[in-house]
Amino acid sequence: MSTFYALAPMEFKNILHLISMKAVILGIVLVSLGSCSTHSQDHQDVVQETTLDNKQTIQTRFDPPTGYQRLNIDSNSFQYFLRTFPLKSPGSHVYYFNGQKKSRKVHAAVLNIDTEKRDLQQCADAVMRLRGEYLFAQKAYNQLHFNFTNGFNCSYEKWQQGFRPKVSGNQVSWVKAAEPNSDYASFRKYMDMVFAYAGTHSLEKELQSVELKEIKIGDVFIQGGFPGHAVLVVDVAENDTGEKAFLLAQSYMPAQDIHVLKKPLSQSPWYFTADINNKLVTPEWVFNASDLKRFP
Repeated sequence: MSTFYALAPMEFKNILHLISMKAVILGIVLVSLGSCSTHSQDHQDVVQETTLDNKQTIQTRFDPPTGYQRLNIDSNSFQYFLRTFPLKSPGSHVYYFNGQKKSRKVHAAVLNIDTEKRDLQQCADAVMRLRGEYLFAQKAYNQLHFNFTNGFNCSYEKWQQGFRPKVSGNQVSWVKAAEPNSDYASFRKYMDMVFAYAGTHSLEKELQSVELKEIKIGDVFIQGGFPGHAVLVVDVAENDTGEKAFLLAQSYMPAQDIHVLKKPLSQSPWYFTADINNKLVTPEWVFNASDLKRFP
């Protein structure tokens, strides 16, 4: 998910993926069978999908589980941005960056956002993409920055001024290389630069730890590493006792459409804090409850 070492070429992502994928998937299947089966009967709220036009956002596509309600949130917040994010039509497939259809169907819905035709937008990249899109739309340019794996802070405000990162081995410096530009096309090039030199290893260090009981939309379950993985909390509902249900979205390796994840051994994509006993089992990765983090 991340670059191989401080500023390694992008192809190391796929090399590492080929080495580790079978082991990761096997481990997840075994953990899922051992730890999820006791919870599969607790919440059998079947997601009712429809082709109606008003079912094309996360909020309108997925009703909260029985006994849970969505809490009101600020319409200008990152939380609202994610909860109301547009989805592709029900039944849409997940495709890799090269146009190939993903054979493992681990998704409940596909977000309506591009992937590009390069193997860049993987797991942490998808989290940063959605965060970046929100900050760009809000014109919160001073908050739009991500660290490269070596710690270099890649600021969008600096990029806007026409500066570009110059990479020399493990060293990075700003060089004036373009005219000032604040349009969306330039922003996308900035994000591609971030994807090339940042990943789970760097993003994890930028985030702050959060208790599971305090989970909010926009939080991230993340394990930094080579590879690591990250999934984004895109909706949360709460019951009368304060327990939370939440939806997760991810990209993965190789780069693919960002999608809302299914919950293993369940008919519903909603995950429940009450079901998590130190481990969060998702279709393609197992996280610790302590892996939950938040943007500062």
